[in-house]
Amino acid sequence: MALAFPNHSRSYDDVRHRVRFVGHDGMIEVPFFVETDALPPATGGEAGFLAAFDAARTTIHDVARELYGSARRTMYVLTAADFR
Repeated sequence: MALAFPNHSRSYDDVRHRVRFVGHDGMIEVPFFVETDALPPATGGEAGFLAAFDAARTTIHDVARELYGSARRTMYVLTAADFR
């Protein structure tokens, strides 16, 4: 089964400076994080980073699918290098 993102929920982790979102492979929940440095320029703060995530959601999900397809892990952290 392919990785899907049926739930559009996301949350900001102020301590680690990243946005958390979840993918699903069938019944398996797969946690993802995208570092704020990898997001489009944002105004900063939680609202700004979440808005930047929402604006780039399609690209972020595409990169997440690519990483997930290359290696199975318990969680994934997307960095700026993954978007090049």
